[in-house]
This record gives sequence, structure tokens and C-alpha cells, in this order.
Amino acid sequence: MIELVRNVRLWFAPERIRQEGGTPDYRFSLANERTFLAWLRTALALVGGGFAVDQFLPDLRWGWRVGLALALLAAGVLCALRAVNHWVRCERAMRRGEDLPVSRFPALLGVVVALVAVAMVFVVLVGWDA
Repeated sequence: MIELVRNVRLWFAPERIRQEGGTPDYRFSLANERTFLAWLRTALALVGGGFAVDQFLPDLRWGWRVGLALALLAAGVLCALRAVNHWVRCERAMRRGEDLPVSRFPALLGVVVALVAVAMVFVVLVGWDA
């Protein structure tokens, strides 16, 4: 928990990361940044999907529509937060010469998206009034 709090503080003070270890090859730092941006694009797509479900499926039963929209929106929020945290953790690990951190988040995100997709398939097959 203490490590998480330390990482969150570094989100808003990335210059403090430079105080740790040595400067890694810039290619690795730039690759870390590209990965961060890819996670942000994924987060934006999930948020957009959540709004799309809510706005463009008005005939879908309220519970289904809100449930699917909230699942996508929550996944987008978690994805954006994870992106920042993972960027900080990777940058620190590279500066310290440590192994890059591992995460279960990609698997969790994949399961959530798959569950939403299965629910949408069910809605399409059964109909909007399900």
C-alpha cells in the first residue's frame, strides 16, 4: 500500500523519478511513453463505447443499457489510472536497472471486455426487450 501511495505522488511529480538510479537508454523511455499512450487510447475507446451504449441504444432495457455502459466506463477509468501507474513503475524500474513490473491488469481488462461482448451478443440474439 505504501508503494502505491508513493507511486501516486510520482504521477504529479515525474521529475522526482530522475533522482533514482541512472538514465536509461532514451529508446526505452520513449517506448514506455508509447505504451502509456496506447493504454490511454484504449481507455478513451472504452469510455466512448460506454457512452455509445447509453446514448445509441435507447430501446435496450434500462438495466442492460446502464449495466453495459457502466461496465465500459469503469473499465475506461481503471485503464487510464493503470496507464499512469504502470508508466511510473516502469520508468522507476528502468532507472534502477530492475526487471519491469508485471501486472494482471491486461488479463482483467480482457475478461471485462469479453464479458461485455458476450452480454452484447446475448442482447443482439435475444432482442432489445430482453
